[in-house]
Amino acid sequence: MAPSNKLMLDYIYAHEKGLGDKVFLTQPIGNGQVVDYTWAQVMDQSRRMAAHLRSRGLPEGARVAMLSKNCAHFVMAEIAIWMAGYTTLAIFPTETAETVGYVLSHSGASLLFVGKLDTWAHQKPGVPQDLPCIAFPLAPEGHGFETWDEIIARTPPMTGNPTREPEELAVLMYTSGSTGTPKGVMHSFERFTAASVGINEDLRERIGLHTANRVLSYLPLSHIFERTWIEGSSLIDGRTQMFFAEALDTFLADLQRARPTLFISVPRLWLKFQQGVFAKMPPAKLERLLKIPILGKIVAKKVRTGLGLDQVLMAGSGSAPIPPDLIAWYRRIGLNLFEGYGMTEDCAYSFTSNAAHNAPGYVGVKMKGVEARLSPEGEVLIKSPGQLVGYYKRPDLDAESFTPDGFFRTGDLGEFSPDGMLKLTGRAKELFKTAKGKYVAPAPIENLINAHPMVELSLVSGVGQPAAYAMILLSETLRPRQHESSVREQVNAELSRLLDEVNAAVADYEQLKMFVIAREPWSIENGCLTPTMKIKRGRIEKMLEPEIERWYANKQKVLWQ
Repeated sequence: MAPSNKLMLDYIYAHEKGLGDKVFLTQPIGNGQVVDYTWAQVMDQSRRMAAHLRSRGLPEGARVAMLSKNCAHFVMAEIAIWMAGYTTLAIFPTETAETVGYVLSHSGASLLFVGKLDTWAHQKPGVPQDLPCIAFPLAPEGHGFETWDEIIARTPPMTGNPTREPEELAVLMYTSGSTGTPKGVMHSFERFTAASVGINEDLRERIGLHTANRVLSYLPLSHIFERTWIEGSSLIDGRTQMFFAEALDTFLADLQRARPTLFISVPRLWLKFQQGVFAKMPPAKLERLLKIPILGKIVAKKVRTGLGLDQVLMAGSGSAPIPPDLIAWYRRIGLNLFEGYGMTEDCAYSFTSNAAHNAPGYVGVKMKGVEARLSPEGEVLIKSPGQLVGYYKRPDLDAESFTPDGFFRTGDLGEFSPDGMLKLTGRAKELFKTAKGKYVAPAPIENLINAHPMVELSLVSGVGQPAAYAMILLSETLRPRQHESSVREQVNAELSRLLDEVNAAVADYEQLKMFVIAREPWSIENGCLTPTMKIKRGRIEKMLEPEIERWYANKQKVLWQ
């Protein structure tokens, strides 16, 4: 783990001195063009912005916010904020004006950087008119703010290597808010550094100490998973080159440019990548080819190359449960896909699979320095080197969230294998009772459903009903044709069989009465998914309430909403 006297900025200054000519950040700027920034260039810009921030006379430890999609200037701004003596506050770039306004107000933000955004016109009303704002180079047109480049051009760089104390706040990170109001999670320099160092050491053990690592940063940097596993570990390592994605429709080109050696994603995207492969080659045919000696390896390499993942030495999935069958499929095509488990509250530093401990269905073993146990109720309790200092302005939550001996109450239920692997069996707050009187954990059942190629996402519910049911979002390839009678016949037949298979695999009180096909996709934009693509159960269930009675009166296995 990180020595107590060496913090994030110390690593950054060492890279500035020893790796000045090494390209650190690669930013697409449109039309297939990119700009490379060496460590020397990154630090020159960060030092100039740090000097500007200091000149504004903000209070020590001031919260400086960023509302931006991932880009090179997000990283530069974070370094500048730290050097200037302040705390970074990143807001999800897809948040509504209401949430943007809440986070800026609750945190007491002193300044806002505005960057790459798709819905700025809708978000701008959430920004207080008297809040100073600075625009990144890729900010939306017509923002009306002073720009990063204007400030950099006229401001001399900050000299020296200003340091921070271990207990000072490095990051204030608001949860994505899948339920209720977002909470501000406080991470000190000591703990954010410790998690980033631990992650980097873990990655280096897997891919080799001297590998020139390449990563594509596209999951939100405002989420802890990307912030520590990609940005944090890259800042510690120094040799990693961070590439950024330009837009959704250029993603494949961005991936081909980066040819990442490390690639992390979330289950919904891993599923989308698989479905993209199946759209070009039926699953049964692909399986037959993969089983043929020699040819199978050639086909697997072709599939990985088509995904832009042929250079990946380690692939990771986190943020939500992933179906074990999906992990097994990626391993069959030669991709080392490992599942991990972490949360905002421990800098995503707690459990991960590795070469020795990677059974599908388990999230791996404790990472270095992590302690874990189960409560008498089966709740996973964790003490991590990356553990939060506390919740911002919420001492009531601090009291609820920790055991008397300092373990964090995760809210997740789990069990350990004899060799220390953790299996998550549900989330305590998601458990519900049907009329049969026993608790149903939806996540394991959803994993069984989500493994089917016709399914993109599912939600198991049925509070107080005779039996549970599942709402199903069809795969992206099927949705445009779901109104065709032939497609509906195929879906009805396939999912009727799936319903029988799922019910045969679960306890009698967990069995599902029916599948209901969602009419519209669940998305971040319509509020049904969090920014990291987890389903917002409460919101979806509330939307479905008026139709529940009609569904239960129906006798069919598969219903169309």
